[in-house]
Amino acid sequence: MRLVDYLDKGAQLGAHAPCLGMGDTQLSYGDVQRLSHRVARALQRSGVGPGSKVAVLSGNDPVAFACVFGLSRAAAVWCPINPRNEAAENRYVLDAFDCSCLVFHSNYAPLVEQMRADLPKLTTLVCLDREMPYAPSLDQWLDGASDAPIDVPVVDDVAMIAGTGGTTGQPKGVMLSGRNLEAMSALTLMGYPFEGRPAYLALAPLTHAAGVLCLPVMALGGRVVIMPRPDLGEFLGLIEQHGITHTFLPPTLIYMLLQHPQLASTRLQSLQCFWYGAAPMSAARLEEALQKIGPVMAQLFGQTEAPMMISMMSPREHFNHDGSIALNRLSSAGRPGPLVQVGVMNTEGALLPTGESGEIVVRGSLVMLGYYKDARATEEASRHGWHHTGDIGYLDADGFLYIVDRAKDMIISGGFNVYSAEVEQALLQHPDIQDSAVVGLPDEKWGERVVAVLQLHAGRQVDVEDIKAFVKARIGSVKAPKQVEVWLDLPRSKVGKVLKKDVRAALIAALP
Repeated sequence: MRLVDYLDKGAQLGAHAPCLGMGDTQLSYGDVQRLSHRVARALQRSGVGPGSKVAVLSGNDPVAFACVFGLSRAAAVWCPINPRNEAAENRYVLDAFDCSCLVFHSNYAPLVEQMRADLPKLTTLVCLDREMPYAPSLDQWLDGASDAPIDVPVVDDVAMIAGTGGTTGQPKGVMLSGRNLEAMSALTLMGYPFEGRPAYLALAPLTHAAGVLCLPVMALGGRVVIMPRPDLGEFLGLIEQHGITHTFLPPTLIYMLLQHPQLASTRLQSLQCFWYGAAPMSAARLEEALQKIGPVMAQLFGQTEAPMMISMMSPREHFNHDGSIALNRLSSAGRPGPLVQVGVMNTEGALLPTGESGEIVVRGSLVMLGYYKDARATEEASRHGWHHTGDIGYLDADGFLYIVDRAKDMIISGGFNVYSAEVEQALLQHPDIQDSAVVGLPDEKWGERVVAVLQLHAGRQVDVEDIKAFVKARIGSVKAPKQVEVWLDLPRSKVGKVLKKDVRAALIAALP
């Protein structure tokens, strides 16, 4: 399956059915199909052939996302560009991924102006919504391009090149194949409830998880309702207005949603599946979500290199057979997907038995083809015949996967391994704490001391010593923080993940 095949599959179920919409812009499956044919022909006319890399730089926008299916129809490779990145990082990505065409929204024209002079490989630029001195508008570029069906054979199976977060150096280009995305879509459709035609609400960036989750929805002829920017009040309103059945949010936004004054009065009966992922979620907050949002919460765990569905926990798996909340399971990442092999490996490359912690490794058709033009990084990530996730965890006797930390975030204090994620889970049981980051700082006595930085709910205050005692009572004195700081907000990546390296750097800079 190519990216465009999901569109065509949905169109077979009804070309007049709504496909992509945002505000006054509503595109049917037939509309998106016709646009994709015209985009494919315009790419050919511009000399962008099969295997060429085409970047799309835009916020959440239905026309921008529709163009992705056009470049797929032309057998080009989609390179989603994060509009929140700085110019230097996006310039690096466009050059390193050999992009020859850039489709962008005028909101990001200043960013394009900063980059384009240093990108000689970039020969075709198209502005989605208006003409620029150096780029035609999409309408001008498409002028004369027929919407008659066109089918260009693919030269290989690379469907997209997605940049890694870049939080540990320059971004690497993850080559995802059509087969990778097919495995992800199959796992999604197998593992979660889909009754009738789905209606999917995309608030999170379409350049990341929210975008690829559109594919299984479109295969069923479902509707994708796109939000241009995060607004939780509007999010709740759109669920009611459109009878939303499926949506996805990272934990940070779910924490905020649980405190939103409109939540209690919003009718959420249409929801079948509310995915959460991209970062660990507090078990205490998840229990609250199951009570306030309903029995629809659905976990997914993956990474760019093995998209979305390494392990999965469906809504029903959040509950015991008697209907009570399965509290013991809420801190897990679900079970490995049925089309994925998951193991836990020690540093020597041996797989570990049930219950023992080590690095989580994966293999199967979900795993990337490799890093673009980076054989060394590909070899490092795939040693011993498995893809190495960089996460530390274990599998329990029932096959549930538990992630205890990122390997690089483990703290060694007084000779004991302290997993920062475990301390964060304990902290997030406190009613006044909205989010937290736990890091290790150099300490003469302990080697490293456990330091917790807290972001509180609006208007709340806490006593530092009470917080230490709160954690100690739950996970013991060794793991309890020796130092507690309260910040107004935590530094985050472009996709909302807390940047612990920035937290640690700020704390070290403040040392006497």
